[in-house]
Amino acid sequence: STQLWSDYLNVRLHPKSIYVIRQYMHDGDCGCLEAFGQGESLLQDPGCIEELEDRLHFYVEECDYLQGFQVLCDLHNGFSGVGAKVTELLCDEYSGKGILTWGLAPVISNMGVSKQWGKPRTGDAFVSSPDYDSQKNFYRLMNTALGIVHLSSHSSLFCPLSLSGSLGIK
Repeated sequence: STQLWSDYLNVRLHPKSIYVIRQYMHDGDCGCLEAFGQGESLLQDPGCIEELEDRLHFYVEECDYLQGFQVLCDLHNGFSGVGAKVTELLCDEYSGKGILTWGLAPVISNMGVSKQWGKPRTGDAFVSSPDYDSQKNFYRLMNTALGIVHLSSHSSLFCPLSLSGSLGIK
């Protein structure tokens, strides 16, 4: 019975390498993790920080010679806030180690826009209201900007990645 994308994952991950954010699961009680502040506030809970540090120390203690960390983080949603707090934690705990951060941005599709006229198609189920789209674009822009600022300030090197030239911003 498959319910999540990870059910299709052929590689078995170590239980210590997975941290589930229960509030924001598919059937969670908080909905989407769509704002930078939501992600940042998740890692201000002392229990969450302690759990994250325990998992991190488990792997760091296995290293003979730790050179640094690579962090992959979505920029366009609340995970930019989570990534900002994680890189801040890494920077504080392991100040002499390198932190290479990859900021990932999606390609924004124009599914609801007709190529011929550039207007929303009527009768299609995927056409949304202009207010909803502008709010999503605003969140995406703010999350990306805050993510770039915070992630780059706590990283040795920050590299944004996107398949579009606009970092996923319309």
